[in-house]
Amino acid sequence: MNTEPIEILLVEDNEDDVGLTLRALRKGNLANRVKVAHDGVEALEYLQPNTDSHVPPDGFPKLVMLDLKLPRLGGLEVLKRLKASEHTRTIPVVVLTSSREESDLVESYRLGANSFIVKPVDFEQFMRAVSEVGLYWLLLNKVPE
Repeated sequence: MNTEPIEILLVEDNEDDVGLTLRALRKGNLANRVKVAHDGVEALEYLQPNTDSHVPPDGFPKLVMLDLKLPRLGGLEVLKRLKASEHTRTIPVVVLTSSREESDLVESYRLGANSFIVKPVDFEQFMRAVSEVGLYWLLLNKVPE
């Protein structure tokens, strides 16, 4: 296992949003150990590997930032599977999505999301939101080891 585990798993298929998110995290000095999964299947293959140890190669992240509108396997299904697994249920999941649908908000929390954030359209607001999310979940929030 890598001695420097990842801190954030960013699950996002839009390359522009990936770039903006990484830029915001770098601005807050939080982008050193970020892994990007471009769809739900890739995220689950990373977090729930088919190995005896059930631990990803770089360790479990401190935070999953999850988009809902993903190819191959949607974000709500990823969230459902993460929260159903004893190995991943305590990892905080922040839904970071462009969806403004009340049903997505309700279902995200029902499935165990720790936070639901609608991506701001404004560049500066987006940068601030991502940076604040990273600061809170990585530096202030405490989770079981």
